Amino acid sequence: MNLKEALLYDTLDDDRVRCNICQRRCIIEPGVIGYCSTRLNENGKLYTLIYGQVSTWKVAPAEIKPLFHFYPGGNFLSFGSLGCNFRCIGCQNWEIAHVMLEGISTKGKGGWYLPDTHALYIPPQQACELAKKHGCDGISWTYNEPTLWFEYTLDTAKLAKEEGLATNYVTNGFITTAALDMIGPYLDAFRVDIKGFDAEFYKKIANVSNFKGILEVTERAKYKWDMHIEVITNIIPGYNDDDEQLSNIAKWIYTSLGMDTPWHLTRFIPHLKLSDVMETPVLTLEKAREIGVKAGLKFVYLGNVPGHRWENTYCPKCNNLLIERDNYRILQYNLSNNKCKFCGEYIYIKSRDAD
Repeated sequence: MNLKEALLYDTLDDDRVRCNICQRRCIIEPGVIGYCSTRLNENGKLYTLIYGQVSTWKVAPAEIKPLFHFYPGGNFLSFGSLGCNFRCIGCQNWEIAHVMLEGISTKGKGGWYLPDTHALYIPPQQACELAKKHGCDGISWTYNEPTLWFEYTLDTAKLAKEEGLATNYVTNGFITTAALDMIGPYLDAFRVDIKGFDAEFYKKIANVSNFKGILEVTERAKYKWDMHIEVITNIIPGYNDDDEQLSNIAKWIYTSLGMDTPWHLTRFIPHLKLSDVMETPVLTLEKAREIGVKAGLKFVYLGNVPGHRWENTYCPKCNNLLIERDNYRILQYNLSNNKCKFCGEYIYIKSRDAD
């Protein structure tokens, strides 16, 4: 494995280091890896173990992220790597997000090694070339937490912007302000998980003690770096489906991000340690949507319910259908230069046809 020195870390006494990429800010002893299992302290220097290591890549529509108001109908070359700084007990991508927890901690004769994941090495320039070759509108870092891939995503995002490619993070939002500010000039969209609005819930689900930093970083991404923001909440029965949490999320989006910010409420599908939890009833999702609408949000969507009318975008002024979706495909698009074709209302969407 080729190690690459990490960015944003402090050197401490006794060859310890403090990682400043995510809000855990791990203090890592020599010869030890951090909580995410992707960063190694080797003799007082911090290294990333996953630079350019791609576990998954494919061309995928913006809608699958989901990003409904960012290049609708567009395609993004979507990359995933390995590891995570959360420990979500219902993670749907646990095969790659949790894979680093085993195997990486053993140092053999050849040095530190990745688990047998069949990861490919794709350097930044090649990533951009692949995106253009496949006719993509941009590059998305997704499937596992892109913050852990920071050095690689930063290098690739810089090249992508030079090539006229859009960029986006599909993220849990636990990035530090310092890291956000470093990649901010090169990142166009920030699709962020707000999993709940309760410290106990975040601790139980993701082993995160303080979620308020996620909110602050998301606001900074919008107002300092003018990133396009879309929020997703995966509603888990018995965990975060209570009116209080949902109301608080909706109020925060309205007051801190604005009424035009899309909020995606997605159906929970049982995985991992939550395999015994039922799928989210559609009625629960519809009730959650009503909470968002009552809070003043214009665009509240339901996800993982193909064919449901609230997968679509409607004009908040005349209520006509603007964008009809079916399983991530766009069937109708009734916007011109971001204006409703029926009444002329401006719709907050970053699209290729906008002036």
